Amino acid sequence: MISWTQTQTQRLNALNAPDADLKKTFDDKPAREKAYQALEKSLVMTQRQQLVEFQAMHGRPELCRLENRLAQILTQAGFSQVTTPIIMSRGLLNKMSIDAKHPLNSQIFWLQDDKCLRPMLAPHLYYLLVDLLRVWELPVRIFEIGTCFRKESKGAKHAGEFTMLNLVEMGTPEETRKERIQDLGSRVATAAGVKHYRFETVSSEIYGNTIDIVAGDDNLEIASAAMGPHPLDRPWKINESWIGIGFGLERLLMASHQSRNLARFCRSLAYLDGVRLNI
Repeated sequence: MISWTQTQTQRLNALNAPDADLKKTFDDKPAREKAYQALEKSLVMTQRQQLVEFQAMHGRPELCRLENRLAQILTQAGFSQVTTPIIMSRGLLNKMSIDAKHPLNSQIFWLQDDKCLRPMLAPHLYYLLVDLLRVWELPVRIFEIGTCFRKESKGAKHAGEFTMLNLVEMGTPEETRKERIQDLGSRVATAAGVKHYRFETVSSEIYGNTIDIVAGDDNLEIASAAMGPHPLDRPWKINESWIGIGFGLERLLMASHQSRNLARFCRSLAYLDGVRLNI
């Protein structure tokens, strides 16, 4: 028995073939070629229909629709949305303990010696919170949805350009921080259509011990949460108890669709609303 060739598998993956079809085996090459031609034709027809429906019904990619849905949910929950620059200074990263020796440093897209495309949202949110904590009464709740950039290892679960949602709540009682993380994490995951997920305590390169949200049988990380007071608060002179969660929006979509390919949901020249365009 033989299976699909590597080229056929890549093409079928790009066309979002079901797992059952990808696992098929065949007696010989003629049988495989006949099955491939029939399956590809069927998948292409489905993809074309999905593009027609996208134009007629949605008009905006699912990533954009998800951004709007999450922003609405969080503002209704008392969070205020902020928008910060895509370009970030080295000094702000240093405050996050990300110096030249840090593992993340090699993944950063540097524009100049002291400027880069932001690899995360947290430093700019810290910067804003210093001022907001002087003006607003506790609890202070903010969130940002924005593009981040990293020289990630290539693969189905990574992208050099991706969309993050970071939410922060300052003034969370210390005894309820874990419950609050689970509450807000569940709200966002449910709003994104993720049905099977769980919370796990893990170790991260920046925050130390974190609470991750992982989805599906392949343990896809869709979010990571931290809490304070935390040693990283000291450079900002922040002393409040807090919780924060960072979600990868493309990964939320990947999990909700139980997809194998993150690229379907990213900003792309090859896909539109999850549909491969070279059909």
